[in-house]
Amino acid sequence: MMVRLRSPRVVSIFGNPDLPQDSLPLRILPILKERFPGIDFRAVDPNEDWEVPEELVAIDAVAGIKRVQVFTDLKKFRDSPRLTSHDFDALANLKYLKKLGKIKRVRIIGIPFEFEEQEALAAVSKILSASQP
Repeated sequence: MMVRLRSPRVVSIFGNPDLPQDSLPLRILPILKERFPGIDFRAVDPNEDWEVPEELVAIDAVAGIKRVQVFTDLKKFRDSPRLTSHDFDALANLKYLKKLGKIKRVRIIGIPFEFEEQEALAAVSKILSASQP
């Protein structure tokens, strides 16, 4: 099922450049900027201090999915084990921000860990193109 995004003005890019499976969104970022000059793509660390929009649109690598898909509910993600405050991951932080009312609406374009750059770029571009006016 294709979830249609409203045309986003800002898209947050999550990822860890030090982990190959988690760096895919960051690796496709330069080409996304070229293809979609009307979108302000911002590489952010969701666990750091960043400008949190009420309507969050983000691209992130997601474990356990087989295709690129749009998530509109943080409850669709499985929590990772948290034994200490060091285990506070992006999902936990997003859920916390939502609970505080800082995030009203969420759209996360999830890319499978196993995807190659070109495959991820094609699928993400298709979703973003469908959201353009």
